[in-house]
Amino acid sequence: MASAQVALPLPVLPEGWSGEKDFKAIGTLSSATQRNIEPVGPHFLAHARRKRHHRTFSEDERIQAQDNVKKVEDEDAGEISEPEDPLMLQRDAKDWKGQDHYAVLGLSKYRYRATEDQIKRAHRKKVLRHHPDKKAAAGSTEDDSFFKCIQKATEVLLDPVKRRQFDSVDEGADVEPPSKKQTQKGNFYKLWSPVFESEGRFSKVQPVPKLGNEKSTKEDVEMFYNFWYNFDSWRTFEYQDEDVPDDNENRDQKRHIERKNNNARRKKKTEDTARLRRLVDDALALDERIKKFRQEDRKHKDKRRLEKEAEAKKAAEDAAKAKEEEDRLKNERDEADKAEKAEGKKAKEAAKNAAKKNKRVVKSSVKDVNYFAESGAA
Repeated sequence: MASAQVALPLPVLPEGWSGEKDFKAIGTLSSATQRNIEPVGPHFLAHARRKRHHRTFSEDERIQAQDNVKKVEDEDAGEISEPEDPLMLQRDAKDWKGQDHYAVLGLSKYRYRATEDQIKRAHRKKVLRHHPDKKAAAGSTEDDSFFKCIQKATEVLLDPVKRRQFDSVDEGADVEPPSKKQTQKGNFYKLWSPVFESEGRFSKVQPVPKLGNEKSTKEDVEMFYNFWYNFDSWRTFEYQDEDVPDDNENRDQKRHIERKNNNARRKKKTEDTARLRRLVDDALALDERIKKFRQEDRKHKDKRRLEKEAEAKKAAEDAAKAKEEEDRLKNERDEADKAEKAEGKKAKEAAKNAAKKNKRVVKSSVKDVNYFAESGAA
């Protein structure tokens, strides 16, 4: 609903008006009455505490503030508690891009895994300890530079975009890959799992496959390395950009710095991709499972080759035996045909000889009984 404001100025006093002679009292104040006021609830407890310890209001408030700080610190001691580096406490607030925001808030062991609630509680704890008013009340002459660092760290880490930019270049969360000698002497899975877990925070695809152990199947191991060789990273490098001037007078300089920042981002992205590829190559070369799988594949191939050679040899032997049997059968058939032809020839000869013999016998018999007549005797 719209509201309208109307200015009603006080009426102008008549000319020559004076307070001493023209002021007229309309009423009078009642006489003062003395009453006893007793504090109740938390106010009574505060009153009793001040009376018991003989404190003034300001002293009691200061001591209570210190007790509250200690109480907050004790509540978060198990989760958000780490010693403060004296050099960090002397940081210049203007160099906020160079500071470790997680270390400033005491969240070094959590880093990109820190929740929003942990960040807020860490901020409250640090503010209660380093607030300028608290230090001034304690008589400290330190400036509020580190307090500004705390505020900046909280601002960055509670903003999702700014936090992701900082996480992209947070070297405190990186895990250095072990050397070849360290891997050969130690446990490959315990040494390399933290490395891939740290790199996996940049993956657009979640969850990231685990490295596994010596009992992992070949399919799982191949899926793991295929994932890393096709890694899709969201990592950016805007946080390390050179500051662009805000003035509108030097636009050419502004465009020059923006182009310079874009080129630097692309270069860093390319270098990071190559670095990750080398890291995966090194892990693959040192992974005993890959060697075991290759040996098993080689054995399987050798077995298949030997089986094929044995099958080919057996097929050749069977073919030779079949050829030999075929030749034997052919020879037997040829011999049988020859023998049959010889027997047929012998039978023909025998029949011919028998016919000749029979003819001679008949001729001789006729001749012997004189069946033949002389020519012209008939």
